[in-house]
Amino acid sequence: MTAAGSPIAVITGASSGIGAATARQLAAAGYHVVVTARRKDRIEALAAEITAAGHLASAYALDVTDRTAVDAFAAELGGFPSVNVLVNNAGGALGADPVATGDPADWRQMYETNVIGTLNLTQALLPALTASGDGTVVVLSSTAGHSTYEGGAGYVAAKHGAHVLAETLRLEIVGTPVRVIEIAPGMVKTEEFATTRFRGDTKKAAKVYAGVAEPLTADDVADTITWAVTRPSHVNIDLLVVRPRAQASNTKVHREL
Repeated sequence: MTAAGSPIAVITGASSGIGAATARQLAAAGYHVVVTARRKDRIEALAAEITAAGHLASAYALDVTDRTAVDAFAAELGGFPSVNVLVNNAGGALGADPVATGDPADWRQMYETNVIGTLNLTQALLPALTASGDGTVVVLSSTAGHSTYEGGAGYVAAKHGAHVLAETLRLEIVGTPVRVIEIAPGMVKTEEFATTRFRGDTKKAAKVYAGVAEPLTADDVADTITWAVTRPSHVNIDLLVVRPRAQASNTKVHREL
């Protein structure tokens, strides 16, 4: 149950990294966070941690690419007075192969998670966000959604899709009480992103950050999301690109080697 007057924030992909950090920070900002991800044990532990800290949290195991499950989740949220914020964080990258040899299965999975997953949750919760009278949709894209780099076309294509989804949605729902915010992080070092991309190869994952003294952290991005969400209702942060100081572009990074 939610405390009277506490706005509801749904965060996808909350089992680790940016999603988990965002849940902690939005909870501390006064939101009742509903944390979702496929790994039930992780999100239940996160919800318990947030609750133990004196905040409000609920956990719901969910695969964002499963539309039937997403619709059931949306129906269950009908038990809350309203839904105020949706943070579409679930996503990720697989592989770093060139276009000529990229695995179509990897491309398909990245598109399903980063784009279709965002579409599923946004469609399912948009009526409740609108009915709240003060809704916010956050799309976590990436600097990969705004420029290309070699060996990343599958991920770049998916994140371009997420960017276009956010940009188009903002045009289509203008005049309704719902903001659409896109946060596009650059190099972020989390416990799983690069390791997952390289299928557990920790040496390849470490090379991504080699020589970079201070890449962004999950907390840095969560702080950015929380700041954007907590602006006054009439203020819409259309697009916020955030990189570490050492990164000038996707391909220009200062490394102290």
